[in-house]
Amino acid sequence: MSAYLAHDDNLDAPVLDGLHWRRSSRSVGMNNCVEAARLDTRLLAVRDSKDTGRPPLRFSPTAWSAFVSALRDGPDVAAG
Repeated sequence: MSAYLAHDDNLDAPVLDGLHWRRSSRSVGMNNCVEAARLDTRLLAVRDSKDTGRPPLRFSPTAWSAFVSALRDGPDVAAG
């Protein structure tokens, strides 16, 4: 598993319910988007807005920034 993508089966639902989930300002009303929330200073949680009951993916800030850059700039630029 990547050092940037974290998985923790012990992260329980009450911890996730207390998070402040945010959606992109470009999201439309059809609920076709992802939501993001800061877990702590080390990780960002990302989930599917259509299925919020599933466990979120967790990323380091570095990995999330690289992912967003690849979406914005294209994979060839992000690969370096």
